[in-house]
Amino acid sequence: MTFTKSFPRKITPNSAPVWEEIKLTQEEERHVEEECKRINFLILDESLREAKSLAIKNGLNTEENQVKLAIALFEKRASHQVFWKENKAKEKFDQKYG
Repeated sequence: MTFTKSFPRKITPNSAPVWEEIKLTQEEERHVEEECKRINFLILDESLREAKSLAIKNGLNTEENQVKLAIALFEKRASHQVFWKENKAKEKFDQKYG
């Protein structure tokens, strides 16, 4: 199923916006998903390293604490695929109408 997102576009300054639907191609969607995975892998790796450092620094250095800290850091930082797809759709919208 292709990802779609609608964006408001003003035709004249005083008119109500017209909603334009932007669809990602399968290739665009696949590319965004792969980029998201790559970035999330890097974020998780960084989160694991920082969690270990935090656990050692704060005297909480057990594997369980490291994992809990890493998950908390990752969840705080990680972007979801839908967010990335929405950004790609917005980029296409801006290129078409901006």
